[in-house]
Amino acid sequence: MRYTTAGESHGPGLVAIVSDVPAGIVLDRTAIDADLARRQRGYGRGGRMAIESDRAEVLGGVRFGRTLGGPVSLLVKNRDAANWAVAMDPWGHAEGVDPVTAPRPGHADLGGVQRTGSTDVRDILERASARETAARVAAGAVAKAFLRELGVSVRSWVERIGDASTGPFSPAGVDATAVDESDVSCPDPTVAARMREAIEGAREAGESLGGVFVVAAEGLVPGVGGYAEAAGRLDARLAGAVMSIPAIKGVEFGDGFAVGSRPGSQVHDEIVSDRSGRLHRATNRSGGIDGGMTTGEPLVLRAVMKPIPTLMRPLKTIDIATGEIVDAARERSDVCAVPAAAVVAEAEVALVLADAYQDLLGRAAMIDITRSLAAYRERIGW
Repeated sequence: MRYTTAGESHGPGLVAIVSDVPAGIVLDRTAIDADLARRQRGYGRGGRMAIESDRAEVLGGVRFGRTLGGPVSLLVKNRDAANWAVAMDPWGHAEGVDPVTAPRPGHADLGGVQRTGSTDVRDILERASARETAARVAAGAVAKAFLRELGVSVRSWVERIGDASTGPFSPAGVDATAVDESDVSCPDPTVAARMREAIEGAREAGESLGGVFVVAAEGLVPGVGGYAEAAGRLDARLAGAVMSIPAIKGVEFGDGFAVGSRPGSQVHDEIVSDRSGRLHRATNRSGGIDGGMTTGEPLVLRAVMKPIPTLMRPLKTIDIATGEIVDAARERSDVCAVPAAAVVAEAEVALVLADAYQDLLGRAAMIDITRSLAAYRERIGW
């Protein structure tokens, strides 16, 4: 299961095409739209989120709430497009439209114009904008529906915004209801209040804030992924997918970077047997992945998001038209989007896990895939 997206931040809409989708996945329109709404929410979001009210429109691949076995095409319309009709007209002219010539430090702006030869940064920023991730969330909802039928759930929470932090938590220690009710997606209400204070301080200072979020997948069977070839290793695939999200600067699994300072006896998870004879790990320091494959324990992935590069008190840059030192361009932007990035990461993780499950169990139809899963569980005693 893979996806591709098309569309610009202020264009008519964003399209996601999910390919290699098995026939017979039950889709819930409200679940797709709920994930899109979660991506929009969060303390510290900007004015754009007050304009948009994202909903997914199915253009193909679904009939009567079930996938047909062909690509699934989804459209998320941009309500803000009406305010940009002239500037983003596919058949219009550049005359009379002010170009953006002050690339933002930390953004794709400068590298993009250098790569393409454009003289207007808007040609780059419209596609490099994190608005594109709405289409990823819609695509990920298809993968989540597939995984639900296999007993796998994917969720997220926030452990740090700026200098306000909590955790680290294991999935068992995180109340999903508390996360859903938190406007910063933090399970610790005391720390959540500090996160809001940090965001307000950044807003007043014309700054932006990043942080750390966690994505957890539960209900996985062991052996999903691969050990024999680099392209099949699940941790590599997951890390690459999450790193593809704008502003993500690092990914770790389980205890992650902390294991570099510990001896092996305090890093590796001992293998034990329960009363039924099922083999499992006594701990989960690895984050649910060993040797490129799932262990059967919850998958725990942490990612760090840098502060958004659009600042209301902008940094200095060079105007690509005049060569003068100027303030960087300002687009309507968020102060903090860490909770939103966590929802996007859920989608990326779900898509990778869905594809890896298909590698293990088959790709054509859910009826065959669920039978294969039952046989696999019986064979390994899981």
